[in-house]
Amino acid sequence: MVPATRAANNIENTAESLQEDLARLEIQKRALERELAAVAAHLDSVQRALGALSVLMSNPADPADPARSTSVGDTDRHHGVKAVQEAAPSPVEEPPADGTSRSRTPEQQYGQLTEQIMEFFTHTADKEVRARDVAAALGRDTDSGSINAVRSTLDRLVGTSRIRRAGRGLYRAL
Repeated sequence: MVPATRAANNIENTAESLQEDLARLEIQKRALERELAAVAAHLDSVQRALGALSVLMSNPADPADPARSTSVGDTDRHHGVKAVQEAAPSPVEEPPADGTSRSRTPEQQYGQLTEQIMEFFTHTADKEVRARDVAAALGRDTDSGSINAVRSTLDRLVGTSRIRRAGRGLYRAL
């Protein structure tokens, strides 16, 4: 009966060793999962930054060309990375020479906000104005989405040094 006892003892020792290995491997697995999550988040952040830089490298703004400028957009809430947007102002349409006014469809007005805001600031001189006041002057104060679009555009213009932030929520022409 000695061989049966020895076999049972070997099985018991092997089971104890496997239990110790299992506990150690579970701890190591949790540590590796945390490290993998951190690496995945960093990888995503680097990919976003490289995408933004590739846009800048493929479409560099010519400093001599004031019609094109590169601006920084909204911050990604998950990674704190700035999204880069190309802002190319479109020409402002002149009113007809015969004195009649042309009505523009919403599709034709899209993209004109930057120009409208810059035109507004040419008439404000050195006054400090709020985003809501700018939106009201442009007829874009009908809902919070329109006012927020004006706010976002004002922030982009501050980022490209076309206007200046005079205080919290206050803007001023350069």
